[in-house]
Amino acid sequence: MGDEAENHQESAPQEEMPRVRADARRNEDALLEAAKAIFSESGVDAPAREIASRAGVGVGTLYRRFPSRAELVIAVFKREVDTCTAEAAVLAENHPAGEALTLWLRRYTKFIATKRGLAQALHSGDPAFQGLPDYFRQNFEPALTRLLDAAVEAGVVRPGIEPYELLRAIGNLASIKTAAPDGETPVMVELLIDGLRFGAGKDMAG
Repeated sequence: MGDEAENHQESAPQEEMPRVRADARRNEDALLEAAKAIFSESGVDAPAREIASRAGVGVGTLYRRFPSRAELVIAVFKREVDTCTAEAAVLAENHPAGEALTLWLRRYTKFIATKRGLAQALHSGDPAFQGLPDYFRQNFEPALTRLLDAAVEAGVVRPGIEPYELLRAIGNLASIKTAAPDGETPVMVELLIDGLRFGAGKDMAG
């Protein structure tokens, strides 16, 4: 009995670890979702207490996970990039090539609207944010390249479109605060997407 009790006591902490990790992951997700929303509404200088309150956790939990504001901003940015990038593959699998491209470009436009709240920090010159432009390109360019290539091959989009130039063009149009009501794709972005179809099905020599 003594050996069994000792073995049970030794295994208890191991049994607790998955639950602790799951709780920590839920808290982190809640904090990032709350920070994303508040940054979009009020900018990155919003009070930490407001972020923690919306996430349903204590301020101490916020600071333990993200000791600095820069770490929180970076985590929000990367999470949004990762989520948006992953949706490109899902859309490509579930929709025709042209429709998948259009749906993803609209989703990317929403990403830009979310990023609007982070702009002050991202352009502050803080060395902590220097790697984010590369993170942006390393994720979004390959995702858009695959969508564009499939749409060109299907004959629904013109060839010769540079993915990064398209990302920049939509970013510039979507970053204007008055470009469209919340949740709607700006009219000029829709016109740009429509323009991708001009000359579709022709090769570069045509």
